[in-house]
Amino acid sequence: MTSRGAGTAFSRKNYRLSTEPEKSKVTGIVNSRLLNDYLHRVFASADGNQPAAAYRKHLTFQNLQEHLDRLLAEENGSEDSRDQVAEGRLGPSAVVLDHTSGFEGLLLVDDDLLGVIGHSNFGSIRATTCVYKGKWIYEVLISSQGLMQIGWCTLNCRFNQEEGVGDTPDSYAYDGNRVRKWNVTTTNYGKSWAAGDIVSCLIDLDEGTIAFCLNGISLGTAFDNITRGAGMAYFPAISLSFKESVAFNFGSRPLRYPVEGYRPLQDPPVADLVKARKLLGYLKNVIHIGIDVTEGKLVEKDMSMWQLQGEPTVLITLAHIFNYFSPLMCKVYLVEDVLMTFLLSILERGGSVEAHPLIQQLLDLMWLLMEEYEVHECLKQLLMSLLRAYRFSPIIPDLGLQIHYLRLTIAVLKHEKSRKYLLSNVLFDVLRSVVFFYIKSPLRVEEAGLQELIPTTWWPNRFTKEGKESKEVKEESAEERLRRRAYERGCQRLKKRIEVVEGLQVHILKLLLNNKDRGGGEASRYIFLNKFRKFLQENASNRGNLTVLCPPEYMVCFLHRLIAALRFFWDGHKAKSPAALNSEEAYIPPQLFYNGKVDYFDLQRLGGLLSHLKKTLKDDLAAKANVLIDPAELQAVTMDDLDEDEESATSTAQSQRPSAALAIGGALARPGWLSSPTLGRANRFLSTAAVSLMNPRRPLGNLEKIKVRTLSVEQRTEEDIEGSHGNEGLLLGRPPEEPDQPITENSLLEVLDGIVMMYNLSVHQQLGKMVGVSDDVNEYAMALKDTEEKISRCPKRRRDIHEELLKSQKVFSEKLNHLSRRLAWINVTIYSKEKMQDIYWLLRVCIRTIEHGDRTGSLFAFMPEFYLSVAMNSYSALKNYFSPVNSMEELPGYEETLMRLAAILAKHFADSRIVGTDIRDSLMQALASYVCYPHSLHAVERIPEEQRISMMKNLLAPYEQRPWAQTNWILVRLWRGCGFGYRYTRLPHLLKTKPEDASLPSLQKPCPSTLLQQHMAALLRSDRDLAPSFLNSVLNQLNWAFSEFIGMIQEIQQAAERLERNFVDSRQLKVCATCFDLSVSLLRVLEMTVTLAPEIFLDWNRPSSELLLRRLAQLLNQVLNRVTAERNLFDRVVNLRLPGLESVDHYPILVAVTGILVRLLVDTDVQGAERATAVLLADPCFQLRSIQYLLGHAEPSALAAAAPAADKRHFSLHTYTEYISAEELAKVDKMLSHLSEESKQAAATTLPTSEEDLCPICYAHPISAIFRPCSHKSCKACINQHLMNNKDCFFCKATITGVDDFAKPASS
Repeated sequence: MTSRGAGTAFSRKNYRLSTEPEKSKVTGIVNSRLLNDYLHRVFASADGNQPAAAYRKHLTFQNLQEHLDRLLAEENGSEDSRDQVAEGRLGPSAVVLDHTSGFEGLLLVDDDLLGVIGHSNFGSIRATTCVYKGKWIYEVLISSQGLMQIGWCTLNCRFNQEEGVGDTPDSYAYDGNRVRKWNVTTTNYGKSWAAGDIVSCLIDLDEGTIAFCLNGISLGTAFDNITRGAGMAYFPAISLSFKESVAFNFGSRPLRYPVEGYRPLQDPPVADLVKARKLLGYLKNVIHIGIDVTEGKLVEKDMSMWQLQGEPTVLITLAHIFNYFSPLMCKVYLVEDVLMTFLLSILERGGSVEAHPLIQQLLDLMWLLMEEYEVHECLKQLLMSLLRAYRFSPIIPDLGLQIHYLRLTIAVLKHEKSRKYLLSNVLFDVLRSVVFFYIKSPLRVEEAGLQELIPTTWWPNRFTKEGKESKEVKEESAEERLRRRAYERGCQRLKKRIEVVEGLQVHILKLLLNNKDRGGGEASRYIFLNKFRKFLQENASNRGNLTVLCPPEYMVCFLHRLIAALRFFWDGHKAKSPAALNSEEAYIPPQLFYNGKVDYFDLQRLGGLLSHLKKTLKDDLAAKANVLIDPAELQAVTMDDLDEDEESATSTAQSQRPSAALAIGGALARPGWLSSPTLGRANRFLSTAAVSLMNPRRPLGNLEKIKVRTLSVEQRTEEDIEGSHGNEGLLLGRPPEEPDQPITENSLLEVLDGIVMMYNLSVHQQLGKMVGVSDDVNEYAMALKDTEEKISRCPKRRRDIHEELLKSQKVFSEKLNHLSRRLAWINVTIYSKEKMQDIYWLLRVCIRTIEHGDRTGSLFAFMPEFYLSVAMNSYSALKNYFSPVNSMEELPGYEETLMRLAAILAKHFADSRIVGTDIRDSLMQALASYVCYPHSLHAVERIPEEQRISMMKNLLAPYEQRPWAQTNWILVRLWRGCGFGYRYTRLPHLLKTKPEDASLPSLQKPCPSTLLQQHMAALLRSDRDLAPSFLNSVLNQLNWAFSEFIGMIQEIQQAAERLERNFVDSRQLKVCATCFDLSVSLLRVLEMTVTLAPEIFLDWNRPSSELLLRRLAQLLNQVLNRVTAERNLFDRVVNLRLPGLESVDHYPILVAVTGILVRLLVDTDVQGAERATAVLLADPCFQLRSIQYLLGHAEPSALAAAAPAADKRHFSLHTYTEYISAEELAKVDKMLSHLSEESKQAAATTLPTSEEDLCPICYAHPISAIFRPCSHKSCKACINQHLMNNKDCFFCKATITGVDDFAKPASS
């Protein structure tokens, strides 16, 4: 190609210029006089003064180029002087980060060498250019608000992983994370920064000062009298901790906040800038000036209504302009400074984007008159600049800046050809366009103007002692009501402004989801689908690679905008096709999960790995869904998995060998999220690691190929997705259980599936994280209330205390004012009613999808696990994160949704089709949480009776070989409120302490379920095999849990008694407390069983009743003896009051044991009480003293020993009258007197037994059983317990075929 501005005028697009006489006849070009006037008006000289017509050179298209060259060459002399090397600066003219030698630690640097991510403890890097004289400035775009020190350093500064910029002499830094400045020592300085801020770093080497600005607002002089002189030159530099990221602007782009008198380190392209501005002026003239051919004169035209109507004169004029303008528009500085500014000015007149068709006309012109690669580069740079401007604009009250940039983005994307190019090559490949859907939260509410928008602040201040908002709403004072209403009005004003931005963001997505723009290739929606799927794959497959992951705060906003756009198109399709479903009934049909049309990457399915499911369920797929799996494909899948594992292992090993000071190309497959705000593949890995690692086994070029599984969606067409002429597209393989009814457009189903996956990836986690601000408000409100109460009680004579309290009150009030405004912003952008409805809609989509999938039988195993996870998590979010601002109870169909989710949890927590242990645990935990709250427990009670009974049967399965603790917790919650002394929310001894989180399921008020208890009793009575196996497993686990607990407290006691100072491991304390809690909950389940179905223990016609009763008595006696002995191990550890062992106390375990004993000995018929008493007294571990201990009756010897310590209180159930009723205490008294009497009688009637007659196994009971065929003997209890697990004789290992009663012959 010939050089620009020289040679033939139209070498670029091969325009053929005809001769003058031909023009008027053939081409319609205006006559020479009018053309001359027109060209002189368009190409006016720089000063704007037109010479008189007689002195003007006659212009035609033949000499126009020469005229243009002359116009553009004006002021060259001044340009040459500007291009000289600036005094006071050393280094290359293009300033970048020094990735060859100017860094320390591990860093990831973008392709453009302007963005950097910390990859080690505290990495540092400097620029390639330094300054020693004059005034200089550069800007840093803050992408994450963590620990960073930004400023200047000299070449002699030496940094390491602990010391960075500002920690050494001759280095100076500002740290907005800790709000300090650093130069060896540190002092307070400036304001805190947030992601999306811009820091300007200024150095004045004439005065010797360094200053900083935040978003254009000066923070004042940070350092003066800095070292200057020979050999002293300062480099821009930064130190940043792991994961933190920034992007630098040394002048390669226009400075966002230039400061008068200060020069950017990199000079702007002045000559090109002047040229581009002139050419833009000529372009504006073309748009302003019209030619009236009939009148033969030039007319002024309205710029906004201009259209290119094929006028040859105008077109050729524009072609001359673009011949020079096009190559300039490939440069980022000029695109941002000239083109973007011009396009924004078009939209500044207000009105909707549709009211400004000029931008569409200009884009048409660009595609017509520019080379394709130039248009591509220009559009890419334009979108980059827009994204950068949007992300790094400060928040102002009307969000005007954000709205401005979004409007231009919409205008560009409205152009079909531009939209498709950007979608295919830029939006998801080069840019992180999800940023367009994010609304950042202001950290400094004053600058965001929230004080004017919300002048009155308010916060809830009615709290209980436990720190939870009081349910009993006290009468609001008139002043408080006025404040609350004023605050709510302010929140509504804010909401209206934010809704404008959200509406524009949804508009962008509606453009990207357009499926009617089939002109010139595939519709936008199908390009978007493929890119969206790749975006999801990156975020699902790179969980450990933070530079590739989309930050969760962006995901939350993207999810809500995508739901809004999706429902718009879904309901639009319903309006055209009445047979289809509306968006309120949306779900994903089950065939999407197994027909291979949608790629789920390596995400886990409910039944395990996809390759395994294809092998094991291939017959079901063929029979039910008419889907055949090719055997060759099965083998290929297996081999491919093996190859991938091998290659990924090799590439992992390769990536773990960093090279010394080496920039490795292509270490990451996609642009980094955290570094450069918009672009730049973070693919240079800088490391100052050992030099011995410099020679990798493979050549470096191989590292550029990162193994990413190619998506099958890449090759799909619209027909493959939507289907046509009998081809069902994505819905191929409909199972017979699925109704043959159109749902919606297939492409929308895939978008919906992606939205559910997005929620699972990071949205739920972010929703939980943002609740922290609300928690902070509650804590400060409690502190303020407490301080005000202290002020009211403070004696007047203590002025010093009063003044301190007033200071505290002021601090808390200011903090609350700030937080309440910030909370208003978060409630509008994240927890508003509309956002809650989005999450609720998603929950219902998941519920319907799971229900449809469940009907397909074995094919349910193909469903990805995340559908069940999202169903559970979205419900949890609605219940815990959106209140008290919005209540879940107000949502339409809330009760029915709750019941349907309960049915899913009840059915699938023990579903054999689900194999993943994590998802099974999650289902169990969700069900456990469900039964803790009255409204959700009622939902469980409303599911069909058959499902309820099935759920209870699964809960009563033996505890071995499964995670039983959660099952036990569920049964305990169903019983809590019915057991002996079991009506407490928190343990009595913990009432004075504040709970960590009062909303925890374990801290809810008791809400027992008599209906589910009845089902449990019926199952235990009717199924003779179920009860013994369940109870034996409970007794086994109780034996284990309590033994573990005792073993651990022995170790803790020994550690506490040592003279040297030592610490007990906090994890050991936690495990110890857990074993105690498990023991208590297992005892409560036994109490529940004894109460609901006492005949299991007391009806000795049942084969295992006597054995179960003996085992129960044995364990109860062991527990009582360990806990009730005076000055015993348990007592000593409880009195230590160690952090972590708060729940360990006498009350919970003793009342649980008492409940069982009372039920067996008092609340039963005479025969049952006799049997229970006999078994209890027959146990050799029984001690009446343990029962007396419950009521505070200490032994005489113990009382004598404890006489000096008169203040020591003994445990007694009588002291817990708030927790134990008088009726219950009377039963304990009755039980004690009964046992006292019976034990006296037993002692009197018991004949001494010789050692020969005792069971040789336990030495506690007389011999009562003889084995067949070997004739060895033991007591019945020992042999019955042994035969449960083993059929071999204790002594000779012969197989036991029978057991007979044994009675000692009278003669002996």
